[in-house]
Amino acid sequence: MSSNTKVDLSTYQKGAYDPGPLIKRMLWYFVSLIWFESAIPWPQGLKRLLLGAFGARLGEGVVLKPSLKIKFPWKLSIGDHCWIGEEVWIDNLAEVKIGDHACLSQGACVMTGNHDRTSVSFDLRIGSVEIGDGAWLGAKSLLAPQTRMETNAVLQCGAVANGVLEADGIYAGNPAQRIGTRVIS
Repeated sequence: MSSNTKVDLSTYQKGAYDPGPLIKRMLWYFVSLIWFESAIPWPQGLKRLLLGAFGARLGEGVVLKPSLKIKFPWKLSIGDHCWIGEEVWIDNLAEVKIGDHACLSQGACVMTGNHDRTSVSFDLRIGSVEIGDGAWLGAKSLLAPQTRMETNAVLQCGAVANGVLEADGIYAGNPAQRIGTRVIS
């Protein structure tokens, strides 16, 4: 059933969203294009240094593959010995916290922003994302805003998750459903 009410984007509201100072964002976009979004395998130490200079909190042994997109490093925390694969997109309009020994496989996407589909003005809604210690996002998987992956949770290839992924749970599908338990031996 269709209503006569229509979306009016001229009334759009961004709410509490604050991307940071314009000059900082412009500098980051330039740095990101050359050293992160590029397919060139720049040295890990250089990429970690650049992320830290822009406010990211990084643990030891973080691996950052080429063709990586990070919206705002000043809203990112990555724990020790994490692997961030090729073509991962961290669209962090809000805080993203990645625990120790977590893995984000090729093409995984972490989203912290969405729009209110019930609002005439299609207002922006943001929500942080937390990826627990030992969690694994499979290739081309997606985490929606306000999602929390607990310790050792797995989101299989191509799955789309929203909400809480319980510790040691294996999740698949869209929307992601628990299909098993991860046993590490």
